[in-house]
Amino acid sequence: LEERGLADSKLSGPWALSDVEVFLHQALIPVRLSAISPSGWPTVVSLWFIYEDGVLKCASKPSARITELLRENPKCGFEIAGETPPYHGVRGQGLATLDHKSGPTLLPRLIDRYIGPNITPFRRWLLIGQAEEVGIIIPPIRLMSWDYRKRMQS
Repeated sequence: LEERGLADSKLSGPWALSDVEVFLHQALIPVRLSAISPSGWPTVVSLWFIYEDGVLKCASKPSARITELLRENPKCGFEIAGETPPYHGVRGQGLATLDHKSGPTLLPRLIDRYIGPNITPFRRWLLIGQAEEVGIIIPPIRLMSWDYRKRMQS
């Protein structure tokens, strides 16, 4: 992770950083993002993400619970993994930054990635309030991969 400027990061599991990054670039499943509530209990949400420049990027409304929680405490955990066997994926921890400038341009990119560029009623609905979207930027501090594909296919 040092080559990404994340000298304090830790990587564990069977995959090299290059394998983790290939997975994160190709995975079209939402990230499960957890944040800590003021009561100390974790809150988990699923968000669309893009992985680029060594960071996870999501977008949400400024009034969304996840945005409010990360504003109060930027510590978060995340997991990107499919729900069906054979199980494999990446999980980690990071410190989220809320970026009001990137949200409006990030949202259409997320929509393109997950549902495509076609202009549909759903796409138009998702873009309502685009100008208020907040970017959630998460540079990983720790990354862990796991891969049970060989074991589960035996």
